[in-house]
Amino acid sequence: MIVAVASGKGGTGKTTVAVSLALSVPRAQLVDADAEEPNAHLFLSPVIRKTVPVAMMVPDVDLRACTFCGRCAEFCRFNALAVVKEQVLVFPELCHGCGGCIHACPEGAISRSERRIGEVELGEARGHRFIQGRLKPGAPSAVRIVREEMAHLHLDVPTIIDAPPGTACAVQEAMAAADFCLLVTEPTPFGLHDLRMAIDLAAELDLPAGVVINRSGRWDSPIEDECRRRGVPVLLKIPFERQIAEAYSRGEPLTDAFPEYGDKLRRAWAEIETGARV
Repeated sequence: MIVAVASGKGGTGKTTVAVSLALSVPRAQLVDADAEEPNAHLFLSPVIRKTVPVAMMVPDVDLRACTFCGRCAEFCRFNALAVVKEQVLVFPELCHGCGGCIHACPEGAISRSERRIGEVELGEARGHRFIQGRLKPGAPSAVRIVREEMAHLHLDVPTIIDAPPGTACAVQEAMAAADFCLLVTEPTPFGLHDLRMAIDLAAELDLPAGVVINRSGRWDSPIEDECRRRGVPVLLKIPFERQIAEAYSRGEPLTDAFPEYGDKLRRAWAEIETGARV
């Protein structure tokens, strides 16, 4: 069972839910797939046992074979190549590593070289397996980091993926590996807007979904109405309380500061398993 904990926007409490859910499920493994800003380790203090480097393809142009036709630059939508007179400029920081320029070159003058863009760290935290990705500053995309994290999953144990915020490519990569998507939202206009996009993404991936309303209170109705309209169950509400925010600021998982949430999250996990099988 693989559950991606996602959100349409940042700051909804996604990591709070993912960490506490992992601590509530026996023998779970937690994957922090937010490689641009990993922070699950702040709550768990993991011991890292192994670091796996992650690289991506960047073009290497042989100027002796190049005719400077410019087709490589025309193909690249990220402007990672520019042909100027009898010179080809390559900007590795803009390259997304698709390799299309190699196929676009009629002379076969472009080959593959590699650039390290980050790493995946493997370890343990409080009796659970822990996987974390880190993207180097300036690297263009975390997709390959997330893909490498998924390659190290142990498929015989429950898995909780703390997905990146939003609905971009790295989020899609994390959600595509899952059996169920748990969407964490907040009862604000921005929260509702971005929840709609996240539900759309889960539907596009044919992924069953449920919702956690964080900072729940008297403004929940628009979120609940949207969930009813879309047929997405609300599995848990976490109230808007100062004590919860204080525990978070101290780096305490929700289930440590408020043990009753362990039972609530285990009940949510049971509903998730049922929803994923339907």
